[in-house]
Amino acid sequence: MLGQVLSAFQTVIIGVGMCILYFWGTNWVLDRLLGSDASSVKNDGLRTAIRPWIFLAPALFFLSLYLIYPVFATLWLSFNDNSGQNFVGLSNFIWALGDSNFQQSVFNNLLWLIIVPAGATIFGLIVAVMADRLWWGNIAKSLIFMPMAISFVGASVIWKFVYDYRSGDSEQIGILNAIITGLGMEPQVWLQIPFWNNFFLMVILIWIQTGFAMVILSAALRGIPEETLEAARIDGANDLQIFFGIMIPQIFGTVIVVWTTITIVVLKVFDIVLAMTNGQWDTQVLANLMFDWLTRGVDFGRSSTIALVIMIAVLPIMIWNIREANKEEGTR
Repeated sequence: MLGQVLSAFQTVIIGVGMCILYFWGTNWVLDRLLGSDASSVKNDGLRTAIRPWIFLAPALFFLSLYLIYPVFATLWLSFNDNSGQNFVGLSNFIWALGDSNFQQSVFNNLLWLIIVPAGATIFGLIVAVMADRLWWGNIAKSLIFMPMAISFVGASVIWKFVYDYRSGDSEQIGILNAIITGLGMEPQVWLQIPFWNNFFLMVILIWIQTGFAMVILSAALRGIPEETLEAARIDGANDLQIFFGIMIPQIFGTVIVVWTTITIVVLKVFDIVLAMTNGQWDTQVLANLMFDWLTRGVDFGRSSTIALVIMIAVLPIMIWNIREANKEEGTR
């Protein structure tokens, strides 16, 4: 353990030192080339234009290396065979359209896209409204936000104990089965129930993302002018009328941003399905199918095709989110 801590500390020191050396060195070279004394006023504009690119260069390099290049490499591989060496045109896309596992994965992803963003946003909004009315509301918010600090795999391990099933006369340690056996019913293998097992997996992501939705929506609710709410109460509006007639319209933009942000997370969901069912019993989603073809099927063409489908599905939502963020910045 001590060796690992020292190794991590050494890595941080070297990394910070290299950053300092890079920025100091590049600025020194720039000043030597363009001059750093008062007589070099004519070069100030050029120096000012170049310096930001010096700071951005490492980020742009790694962005290109780990993001832009893989996109084009994936696009190229999607037109190649399983070895990634021989061009096969649109064969992988034709395979995807006719493959039953791909179709099942798309259907499951659509279910996730409908249920999870809606559930997390609605629960987050309810908690945000209700917690502000309680003296212990901040404690409640902290507890609800806590799952955000847990990794998807960690959350899956926790929920495995909720859905756990023991066969025969073994004592049920799963919370859900312990409850229903206590009520005199038979225990169930929850994660193997066709169709419904997808919803049991979705509950995990809703549990995690509700905290995120609650924090963002709570901040938006606090931004509603108190005078508007007081005027509505004076006019005789009840709590439900205020909620749906005033609060929701005023924070609708934030609700949509939260919804779309969670949607992007859902499109990339992988860890929960892998840790809970490994894609068995018709719970496969696109990210897991891509992983299967890459590691088990060892087919670079088909796995790249699935990755491209996920990317194409994510892009419109990301573009819309960026445009909405820019509009928000423009109105301030």
